[in-house]
Amino acid sequence: MIIDADASVVENERTWDFMEPPDNRYRPQLVELPDANPTPHAWAIFNSVGGSQAFVWPVPARAPGSAWEQSELTDVGARIRLLDSAGIDVQVLHSTMFMRQVTDQPHVDVPVCRAWNHWMADIWRQGGGRIRWTCVPPVSTIPDALDELRFGKEHGAVGVLLRSIEGERVLTDPYFYPLYEEAQRLNMPIVVRIGNGNAWYYDLYQTDYTDADSFGQFHMPAVVFCHQLTVSRLPRLFPTLRWGVLGAGAQWLPWIVKEAQRRLTKGQNWPAEGFAAFRTYVTCSAKNDMPEILKYSGEGALVFGTGYGSSTASSNGDAVEEFRQKAGVEPRIVARILDDNAREFYGL
Repeated sequence: MIIDADASVVENERTWDFMEPPDNRYRPQLVELPDANPTPHAWAIFNSVGGSQAFVWPVPARAPGSAWEQSELTDVGARIRLLDSAGIDVQVLHSTMFMRQVTDQPHVDVPVCRAWNHWMADIWRQGGGRIRWTCVPPVSTIPDALDELRFGKEHGAVGVLLRSIEGERVLTDPYFYPLYEEAQRLNMPIVVRIGNGNAWYYDLYQTDYTDADSFGQFHMPAVVFCHQLTVSRLPRLFPTLRWGVLGAGAQWLPWIVKEAQRRLTKGQNWPAEGFAAFRTYVTCSAKNDMPEILKYSGEGALVFGTGYGSSTASSNGDAVEEFRQKAGVEPRIVARILDDNAREFYGL
């Protein structure tokens, strides 16, 4: 089996059709951006009718053809055909828009997250087991977040999607412990994909050098979380919970291991089995120096992700074969990365 552990779905108008009628006043609206903006439209969410704007997420122009149907899952069959052509058996989808915090208001957060989860449950039903997804919990209210985890578990979700920073909290904060306990009970891993739920931090890295912004805004927080996890109490407090750091590649792993080794408390040593000891999994690609990374990660910590379905709607249909050819490691390890590790991580 070939598992794409890290792919995306782009939100569209149908996503919000799953909102309950009383909550439609919080429905994300597609608004036009100024001409100078590189993208023509954005999703805007308002705290109340006529109230202050809480969130804006740019939406690139849609090109004609099947690419957007595949990215937005308006045609589930088109995505399935893409998987067939790429030699992928199962693809796990993650949100695009929720890379940022959409709101800090629970009365808005809950219906927006709930609509997204119900939308993905509908896509899962159409996917015949080929498409799985990660649940987006409204972390501004833990009781409602737990309800969404339970719904997701019953409707094809294979993980819980979090940002490495959620509002004013990082993920080692005890505020999230009830969520981790329930995820552990449900056998759903915590998926920390590139993202940033702190508006101030996001704005800090918004510069005139737009090609460089996302590295600080989205990638580095995920890497920092991985370091925090390895030196924190979380692996011991939740002894069967699995963790994933997705979307940032794996080239940074040696750096994190060396930093963690320096900071481990007296009497602790870096485990021989590498990240597998922390039940932590990281996505890799053909662009990574796999022989070097494996020295630090261990064989059981890496999963493969195409990243397909991002806002660029680009696809590399040869990604799996390219990884096989360029990984530079023995076929047994390649096969484990493409299959066994992802099945263990997601509990497939």
